[in-house]
Parts: sequence; structure tokens; C-alpha cells
Amino acid sequence: MNILETLMLAVRSLLRSKMRSFLTALGIIIGVGAVIAMVAIGDGARANVQKVFDAMGTNLLIVMPGSSNTGGARGGSGTQPTITWEDLEAIRTQLPSVRAAAPEMRTSAQVFSEDQNWTTSVTGTTPDFFDVRGWSMAQGRKLNEADVEAGAKVAVIGQTVVEKLYGPGINPVGQVIRIKKTPFTIVGMTARKGQSPMGQDYDDSILVPATTFQRQIQSQSLARYITGVLYVQADASAGTARAQKELTALLRERHRITSDEDPNDFDVRDLSEIASSRQQSTETLSLLLASIAAVSLVVGGIGIMNIMLVSVTERTREIGVRVAVGARPRDILLQFLIEALTLSLLGGLLGAAVGLGVARFLASQFQWPLLVRPDVILLALGFSALIGVGFGLYPARKASRLDPIDALRYE
Repeated sequence: MNILETLMLAVRSLLRSKMRSFLTALGIIIGVGAVIAMVAIGDGARANVQKVFDAMGTNLLIVMPGSSNTGGARGGSGTQPTITWEDLEAIRTQLPSVRAAAPEMRTSAQVFSEDQNWTTSVTGTTPDFFDVRGWSMAQGRKLNEADVEAGAKVAVIGQTVVEKLYGPGINPVGQVIRIKKTPFTIVGMTARKGQSPMGQDYDDSILVPATTFQRQIQSQSLARYITGVLYVQADASAGTARAQKELTALLRERHRITSDEDPNDFDVRDLSEIASSRQQSTETLSLLLASIAAVSLVVGGIGIMNIMLVSVTERTREIGVRVAVGARPRDILLQFLIEALTLSLLGGLLGAAVGLGVARFLASQFQWPLLVRPDVILLALGFSALIGVGFGLYPARKASRLDPIDALRYE
């Protein structure tokens, strides 16, 4: 018998007991489906984490002011202003490992258009903010140095604010809004950014020059201290670790913190470490789920071996007849191996379909990107075939070694 005839015989044998064949392949279906679904969801989760941190900016360090200490009651980070405008200028000019730096002074305020109002986040900053955070423009222009030097009443607004004040799809450039009681001219609208890791809507914000923010929003003259945080972008060649070390040393020197035992009056946070931790957590979870899926594949292989042994017992007389009319042991071996292989491959194909369906459903529920890797699908199918051959070899060899006389006498 040639391979094609053996394959057709194996398929007919499996179709005679459809339900038993399906239940036998169920372990393979679950295992392959779990592998494909978990890898797709894991890749989507990692891509989502990376997207969120990319929205915050690349190679990013956050410098936060110190904490207050009044009557023994210590406040959290940022409760005591300690970062000055001179510190910001020194960071920009004296650290070769720093590409750019920008302040973020933020408050919540009511804003008004001609017939609508909305409470949003108002941020005072400088032009470097857009480069540090990787924010691009959908309409109009960014803030510039002239706006900061003149304390101009101009604003760049996010798309959520545009939708609330003017409606979706509107170009707001040139419109006038009032922040509290001060009119601002809109000069640009940022491209959509999405949410931060903490769920903050980046598009629900308004950016104004830092000088204008201090004078008009905070209602104070230009203060020495920055009432907010600094975003510092490390040079790609230097990396955030080196930039963080140099930045800490510079600020300690400027703040006259000479003793190693004295704590910093500021805090420098590396967002790449947070992103890395998130990625590692996702990868660990994906590895755990993939291990469970691999166990399911092995269990499926044991099921195949079990049912093939039962099949050999049930078809003992058939095997005896085939040997008696000229079938060689290798023909019997090949027939049962092909049955096991066909069973595992069909289970693998069904598992791949189930896995893709589950991955698509979960991605839509969690609003993650669906990343399907063809190499993983091929690997899962190959592994399922290997499981079928590996666990089907023993029953096939047992069938091929049956004595034809004993087989013909078997009842």
C-alpha cells in the first residue's frame, strides 16, 4: 500500500468513531488553542504596555520636588517645592547625557467656549515639553520660546477638550477660550495620545506657556520654584541610568547636599524601569499560561496513546487478516502512525481556530491589539504532530508485532 491509500484507510478508521476521535483530540485542541491564544494575548498586552509608556515619552526621567516636614508630619513627594528654574537651566546646559527637559505645572480649571464649558487639566510648560513627551500636532503649531518669553495668552488643547467644547472633527485653531476668566487663543491641537498607565486621559488637557500659567492661572508673580515636576529626556546613546546618576549628582551639588548620609530633597524616577517591570510581569504570566497549555498538549498525547491502544485491541482480527494477505509489519506500523498523526493534526487545526477566536474575543474585551504570530501557529501545529507521532509510536509498534495466527484467532 502506498502512503495515500494508508492515509485514506486511517481517515476511514477515525470517521467510524467520530465522537471518540473528537474526544481523543480534545486535549490537543485545548493545548494548541491555549498556546496560540495566550501568546497572542501576551504579545498584545506587551504592545499595549509599550504603547502606554511610549505615550509618556522615551528615555524619560521624572524629577519630583521633596516632601514637607511640619511638626513631625511628613508629606509625600512634591509637597515641598525644591526645584528651581535655575536647576532646570543647569540640567539643560550642563548635562551631556540629557537631550531636553521641560517643567509640568498642572492644575484643574473650568474652561469656556462660546456656548459650552468643561473642567479639564491645564498645564504650564515650555516648548521642549512636546519633544520630551513625544507629542505631535494634529492641527496648528506647538508652543514656542516667544510665547514663553512674552507670557502670551495662547493654548494648545487636546482632542477630548475639542470634542467637549466644539464637537468631534472640528479644527479649533484660531478660536478663543476662557480659562477661568482669562481669554486664550488656540494655536494648536495635539494628536490623539490615549491614556496613561494610571488611566489619565492625555487628550483631556490644555497646554499654555509656563510664564502665562504662573501669572494668569496661578495668579502669582514669577516664582523661583517650579510648582510641579520636571520631565527630563535622556540622550539615547547615554541611556537613562547614566542620565539619572548625573542628574542626581548635579541637583545634590546645587542644593548643597554634601554628606552621603543626608537624603535628597528631590526624587528622580526612571519610567523605563517601571515599563520593564510591567513587561516582566506580563512575560511571567504568559510563560505560566504557556506551561499550562504545554501540559494540556501532553495530556492530549496520552489520550491519543490510550485510544490507539484500545483501537489496536478492537482491530486485532483486522490486523491479522491484513498480515495474512501480504501486509508487512511496516505497513501496519505506518497505518497506525498515520492515524495518530492525522488525529493530532486535525486537533491542532481545530485548536488553532479556537485559539484565534478566543484571542480575538479577549483582545476586543480588553481593547488590546491582536498580534497573531504565524511562527507560533506553525510551531504549535508542529508540536501537536510530534505529540501524535511520539505517543502513537508505541501502539503502532504493538500492532505491527502481532502474530498473524494469534490475531486471526482473537475474539
